[in-house]
Amino acid sequence: MTTVNKILESKPDDVKIHSVGSDETVLQALRVMAEAETGAVLVCEDDRIVGIFTERDYAREGELKGRCAKDTRVKDVMTNEMISVKPETTLDACMELMSKHGIRHLPVVSNARIIGLVSIKDVVRALSEQAESTINELENYILGTGYGR
Repeated sequence: MTTVNKILESKPDDVKIHSVGSDETVLQALRVMAEAETGAVLVCEDDRIVGIFTERDYAREGELKGRCAKDTRVKDVMTNEMISVKPETTLDACMELMSKHGIRHLPVVSNARIIGLVSIKDVVRALSEQAESTINELENYILGTGYGR
């Protein structure tokens, strides 16, 4: 079974975890997300993670409720309760968590420290690669090829 660790290992070394302060404006958070080309940022207070802010949070808790991005604080629209995973969590377990909780991003925690963030896109891509590999192995087995005779 493929794990979250494989996703983290496959990401470029220069990919970092993006965060904003809870008192920053939504507009500032959206700028960070746009520059990082990501759909979520972690929210910090006094060097600790207190939540996650996503594009979905902005759409549902910001614009739809008449809030202005330049005047709204991240802490007023972020998701407070984060669902996190460990590096050894399987991709199937990630999909189950994402489906059950209706979320698209999972912080990865190791030794009480966030070491990464995986998105539903990351998980689907890895599951697709895993399925493709299994199909190739089965084709080789059935055809009797690819086993270095």
